[in-house]
Amino acid sequence: MKKFSTRLLVALAVSRLLMTPAFGQGIARGRYYTKSEVERIIKRVEERSDSFQKMVDKNLDRSYLNGSRKEDNINEQVKQLERALDNLRSDFDRRDAWRETHNEVRAVLNQADEVGRIMKNNRFHAKVERSWLALRADLNTLAGVYNLPKLRY
Repeated sequence: MKKFSTRLLVALAVSRLLMTPAFGQGIARGRYYTKSEVERIIKRVEERSDSFQKMVDKNLDRSYLNGSRKEDNINEQVKQLERALDNLRSDFDRRDAWRETHNEVRAVLNQADEVGRIMKNNRFHAKVERSWLALRADLNTLAGVYNLPKLRY
């Protein structure tokens, strides 16, 4: 019985080691993440970003900035964040391991920092501010998964 228990424990340990790469395609902050877990985070970021972009555009159209160069610049920065997320999604879908999109996530976070500066330096409707805070929280979750610095603003 003792031999059987020992063999069982060894078999379980070996199977755990073999299964880990299949289920956890990378470690971040001491935790294994599967590709599907990271994909869910990216999807949530994309959804919040889409909503945020629409709110910003609508808010600017109803502000004193409507029709100005500043409005165009703000909208362009938010659109660049969308493009960076689209690039991340495209590369993420093509790759086998989620860790291979580290540079794309870094690009998203760099662009999000630009948007954060805009949010810090301008007044927006409270709904837009809340939308940014929710998007920022999800972006910081993504940063944590990839072991990247969190957003400053």
